[in-house]
Amino acid sequence: MTELRNVEADLARFKTRVLVACLVVVFAFVLLASRLVYLQIVRHEDLSEQAETNRTAVVPIVPNRGLIQDRNGIVLATNYSAYTLEITPSKTTNLEQTIEELSQVIDITPRDRRRFKKLMDESKSFESLPIRTRLTDEEVARFAAQRFRFQGVDVKARLFRQYPYGEMASHVIGYIGRINQSEKEVIEDSPDEANYRGTEYIGKLGVEQSFESQLHGTTGVDSVETSAGGRAVRKLASNPSTPGNTVVLSIDIKLQHLVEQMFGERRGALVALNPKNGEVLAFVSKPTFDPNLFVDGIDVESWKALNESIDKPLLNRALRGTYPPGSTYKPFMAMAALQAGKRSATTVINDAGSWMFGGHQFRSHGDHGLGPVDMYTSIVKSSNVYYYSLANELGVDAIHDFMKPLGFGQITGIDIHGELRGLLPSQAWKRNYYKKAEQKKWFAGETISLGIGQGYNSFTMLQLAHATATLANNGIQHRPHLVIATQDAMTRLTSPVVAAPPTNLGFGPDHAATVRRAMVGVTQEGTSTRVFAGAPYLSGGKTGTAQAVSIGQKDRYNAGKLEEHQRDHALYIAFAPADDPKIALAVIVENAGFGAAHAAPIARRVFDYWLMGLYPNEQDLAAVQTGQAAAPLGKPRLASEVPWPPAAGLTPAVAPDQAVTPAPPGR
Repeated sequence: MTELRNVEADLARFKTRVLVACLVVVFAFVLLASRLVYLQIVRHEDLSEQAETNRTAVVPIVPNRGLIQDRNGIVLATNYSAYTLEITPSKTTNLEQTIEELSQVIDITPRDRRRFKKLMDESKSFESLPIRTRLTDEEVARFAAQRFRFQGVDVKARLFRQYPYGEMASHVIGYIGRINQSEKEVIEDSPDEANYRGTEYIGKLGVEQSFESQLHGTTGVDSVETSAGGRAVRKLASNPSTPGNTVVLSIDIKLQHLVEQMFGERRGALVALNPKNGEVLAFVSKPTFDPNLFVDGIDVESWKALNESIDKPLLNRALRGTYPPGSTYKPFMAMAALQAGKRSATTVINDAGSWMFGGHQFRSHGDHGLGPVDMYTSIVKSSNVYYYSLANELGVDAIHDFMKPLGFGQITGIDIHGELRGLLPSQAWKRNYYKKAEQKKWFAGETISLGIGQGYNSFTMLQLAHATATLANNGIQHRPHLVIATQDAMTRLTSPVVAAPPTNLGFGPDHAATVRRAMVGVTQEGTSTRVFAGAPYLSGGKTGTAQAVSIGQKDRYNAGKLEEHQRDHALYIAFAPADDPKIALAVIVENAGFGAAHAAPIARRVFDYWLMGLYPNEQDLAAVQTGQAAAPLGKPRLASEVPWPPAAGLTPAVAPDQAVTPAPPGR
């Protein structure tokens, strides 16, 4: 029997299904349309930016670092480009095996391995780190042929800092090194964060650190189109970097080299200033170090050798070494007496060889007396008794108040970082420094030794040179500075650095003349007469010998019974020419003994060079290095005839168009 179908019911069901399907389709299209509206309109800018970011990459262009030059245009720090072999540790499966296999292709020394390990400890695993630098073209070609074997290893072109003269003036110039974590955090919190994208190195010391903003330059960017795999396809746009500015120093590198030669293997420091404007003419700390060691990242053994050496080559003795000034303090004590009205130039004190105070005997030189001594003789013959009694008359606070404006125990404000304050004692200082009540009190006997530059006194050679320059300039004080100009890398225009205005300390003209006249007497009939015999100019100076370790009043100093590092320091302060000083200096030779024998001869050769253009001959230079020279030996050479660079291989790597117009010599 045939089943009868309800056509109308079927048709109704069909229509319902079609309607539902239509509704589903319409709903789906509404969803698509709304999504399209959301993506194309609501999130258009955001997604467009993401798409552009996926398509392009922004690559920072690290700027060329600015040059550093001396006052005569000699380049002291420059750059060169070289290939480096680099490893990204996170991209290698077996780092040690990779290095071993690489060493079969490229020579990798134990020093390279130690430096690489140190860099790994300081960096993140995804950073590309150099294991070999300065690859030759042959080495690059050998690696390129084997490149497929080494995952995470590549050859890159990098710009390297170079210090053409090695250890010369290293404490002044400083060095650059890889940016460490603490420095990175400081950069990230500063407005300069964008300018350091792609930069791996930063100034660490000296001018490199203090003038980082001038030397670094401005980072540029390349906008590059990339494939889905991240490979660069083409350059879309470019904003080139701007090289850092050239920084011109006031130092004369030939004078700097001469002083460093005269120290030889001895330790010490010398600061020479122009009293009329505060320019630093020489800034020497011995021993020095080679800043080139730090450019690629110093290896552990080299760092250990520098850091643990008993001679402390990393210590900037001119800026951070503090010493008792010894008898070089006496001219300033004499000025304090004149200014305070405590003594006149004609006041006579009997020097019997020792001075008694509170039951204690304060000795003089060799325990022999000089007899009646006025101010002139006290400086020329270096009477201790005269200044023992003067210190007692003035008192510690009066001494402090006079010496402070001269810069003793103060930050001079020189334009490189790291200067130490030293110590200029006062009653207030002692109360604040010590914790125990019995230590806080200042005893009158403690003032006595201050008069001869001993006791708590502790100053830098920069402070001593600064005070000497101020005295030579009749109390007109100029702030010491190393940088005299900067040169724009693009326009080549040189801009002089505006120096701070001078300060007038208000010295009485007759008072300053009295002390300077006595200092001239030191070179004519006093402790440095032999050293300045035959000099074609007149200079003023003062020798000094300062204790490195305390010797009891009852004990006699015997250098032969002391370790070398415990012997007295030799000091000398000086200015020249006497009637119109153009240079003033302070020099210390550590543990060398008497200033007249070891420090004054260095000052004589500095003056010969700066004022007369003369350079010591080889025999004279060797004699100064060993402390055996007084007056110059034999005929000096003209400085202009001394070969430069001073040694083979020390040639500035700088193109002719990078040269800066030399600054006036200022002599």
